[in-house]
Amino acid sequence: MTILPQQPMITAKRHMIVAGHYLATEAGAKVLEAGGNAIDAGVAAGIALGVVHSDQVQFSGVAPMLIYLAEKDEVISIAGLGHWPKSANLSLFENQYNGTIPLGLLRTVVPAAPDAWITVLKNYGTMSFGEVASSAIKYAREGITVHPAMSKFLSRYQENYRMWPSNSNIWQKNGHPLEVGDLLIQTDLAASIQFMADQEAAAMKNGREKGLQAARDAFYVGDIASKIVKYHKENGGLMTAGDMANYATPIEKPLSINFRGTEVYSCRPWCQGPVLLQMLNMLNDIDLKAMGHNSTNYIHYLAETIKLSFADRERYYGDPNFVDVPVEKLLSSEFARQRQEQINIQKAWPKMPPAGEIEGFGGISLRSKTNSDASFSEPDTSYTCTMDEHGNVCSITPSDVSFESPVIPGLGFCPSARGSQSFAVRGHASEIAPGKRPRLTPNPAMAIRRNQFVMPFGAPGGDTQPQGMLQVILNHLVFGMDIQSSIEAPRFSTHSQPNSFEPHESKPGRLAIEEDIDQEIGETLSDLGHDVEWLPSRSDAVAGVCAISANLETKTITCLLYTSPSPRDRQKSRMPSSA
Repeated sequence: MTILPQQPMITAKRHMIVAGHYLATEAGAKVLEAGGNAIDAGVAAGIALGVVHSDQVQFSGVAPMLIYLAEKDEVISIAGLGHWPKSANLSLFENQYNGTIPLGLLRTVVPAAPDAWITVLKNYGTMSFGEVASSAIKYAREGITVHPAMSKFLSRYQENYRMWPSNSNIWQKNGHPLEVGDLLIQTDLAASIQFMADQEAAAMKNGREKGLQAARDAFYVGDIASKIVKYHKENGGLMTAGDMANYATPIEKPLSINFRGTEVYSCRPWCQGPVLLQMLNMLNDIDLKAMGHNSTNYIHYLAETIKLSFADRERYYGDPNFVDVPVEKLLSSEFARQRQEQINIQKAWPKMPPAGEIEGFGGISLRSKTNSDASFSEPDTSYTCTMDEHGNVCSITPSDVSFESPVIPGLGFCPSARGSQSFAVRGHASEIAPGKRPRLTPNPAMAIRRNQFVMPFGAPGGDTQPQGMLQVILNHLVFGMDIQSSIEAPRFSTHSQPNSFEPHESKPGRLAIEEDIDQEIGETLSDLGHDVEWLPSRSDAVAGVCAISANLETKTITCLLYTSPSPRDRQKSRMPSSA
């Protein structure tokens, strides 16, 4: 079936930014036009997403990043992920909550995004916190119109919002979800971000670094931290002043593999990012073109590759500060070949396959409860990427929702509820422990061929993120589609693995396919043993991938982001900007 383009591919020569909402794109574009670099612009867009996508991104949430520094020819990773409070322990959840992680304050890990934003501004940016946060403050103070994507999630989780008056007061009106076109004003959030900017401005006389430190201290040791800690103490939470004050995001060397001459980068296994690299490794020597794009054989082989890689994620991935993750082995060509042997081209695994055995490494795989409900994308994330005229590149996946834990009264945000991606299961690589980070789903990526090509890419969508990202990069690099066609081509997703979110249910054998793929192909896949579920065209259940593709030889930058089937949605929710 021929898929008609949904919007024109954007091209540029100087710089470009893409974000999950047009106002976040505008915030970053203003920074680029004012002379800021890609890091400044990425931070501006990321902070703005915490306002304009505040159902899916919290200012106080997570913000993992990959940054390419052109002058140094170096890719770095910023975790932007908080850890469990020091007083957290697995026994609490076993004894009082029957091995579950309940909605509310007990899901809270240390807020990481503010520290991540300020860390990268300090080390790699050129602007002040106040400058890059100015658009976000304006959007929060003056309000934005609720867009279709937000309206859908506010409706879906309306009962959660009603659990806490401080949440309902922001995202509901008279106890009912805000609807498309309603004005969303976040006065307290504006005041919190403005307070940090004011503290910075007062300290700027001692230099830019002192100013940035003052902005950070306002959140982690000043008035904002005090309100967070006080609320936790009064309402049965675990966060302490020490947890807040001692947090610092690490700057790390990312992981990478060579895929057919292109270096593909990911963050480390405190997130699910390496699973994308495992998938690509397993496909490196497979003649995908001969199978035919989105043919029965192609979809089957990719689906089985994804299942096997997720099985390894389930058993081995966790915070490397606590878990010895055999990442070199997992990303080796030898291991990829061993996993390839587990693919039967005549038959699908009926559930998640066993993890690959690695000598000297144990671990367990969760026996998850099954859920046969229809598939949908987890609403946990947005995305932004930027490239400046000097060749610096950012890939950022900010996240955290506003319907899993309470807004701290007077602050306008929910401290990170990312504890929902830990496991209250003894022996699991991502089991809860004091000071340990959950296994994060947001996983920004970047692909580079030196002096030829660079592509930052990422997506919202929980466990579907690396699946959608895989299909887009294959469309672009293997099948030679332009970036617009690569993203708009129909996709699919598997769900045999335990969901990364509490309660970690799975859908054994489930293969969700967009309806633009031929019906006969779906029937043949069903004959191979896949539990085929048909999705509407351009469904949010296959991850909303965004990307920039830059040809460094012709100095042409192109971009597109995943489009909704509704023209109204396209106009209001996701737009790129370039120059």
